[in-house]
Amino acid sequence: MTVNLLTRLAGILMALVLAACATPASAPPEIRMGRIEQIQPASIDSDSHAGVGAVLGGLAGVGLGSLIGGGTGRDVAMVVGAIGGTVAGSQVARRYDRPVQGQQIFVRTQSGVLVVVTQPVTPGLQVGQRVFIQGNGEGARVVPQ
Repeated sequence: MTVNLLTRLAGILMALVLAACATPASAPPEIRMGRIEQIQPASIDSDSHAGVGAVLGGLAGVGLGSLIGGGTGRDVAMVVGAIGGTVAGSQVARRYDRPVQGQQIFVRTQSGVLVVVTQPVTPGLQVGQRVFIQGNGEGARVVPQ
């Protein structure tokens, strides 16, 4: 009888622990309606990562360094090649990192709140046009109705 009671208590305790660890249900995406008051050109920093160039450069440097010499000299050449390749790859990636053309859109919602969204250029948006604002924060986008 005691074992059965302890088993049930352990089961209930595990269920409570698992329920506490569960992620809460995500809120549905927010969609607001409004009218565009102003559109200004903007540039958006590219989301490409300089780390990719550094990693590829480092791997190329290790590969080239492994072709030089033998023994300890080869190990030194690989390390120097990795460091040099990382620096060179990072610089190349930074050189080709160009901002994306975007637009800053000022939308007056139906509740009277002015919302500003910066997004890549969306053709067809005009001042005075009725639009939807989908999402919020960094993920907000303005789309025509």
